Amino acid sequence: MALTLYGIANCDTVRKARKWLEAEGIAYAFHDFKKQGLKAETVYDWLSHQPLDIVLNRRGTSWRKLSDDEKAITDEKQLVALMVANPSLVKRPVCVAGSTVTVGFSDDVQATLKAL
Repeated sequence: MALTLYGIANCDTVRKARKWLEAEGIAYAFHDFKKQGLKAETVYDWLSHQPLDIVLNRRGTSWRKLSDDEKAITDEKQLVALMVANPSLVKRPVCVAGSTVTVGFSDDVQATLKAL
């Protein structure tokens, strides 16, 4: 099953995940959404497997830089548009393999990826 790792090349967590995947011998394709972009359809696919509060990173600098009006948005469609316009608002990395979608890089995520 093909694994795609979505993230930003210079993100420390993404670098850690890529290094771990390589060490584990797990083949993956890397999609840098800063360079290659991010589509709303992709985000909606993730949201069919993970809740919005997991996918949207409200703790990072990108979130803190938003206007108060943008931070007050609660509508999913508007939040997805915000993530598409500012991909660094997505918690990283997002790994997709078939119907499995993981967000972040915890021990649980590593166990899930190993089991694929």
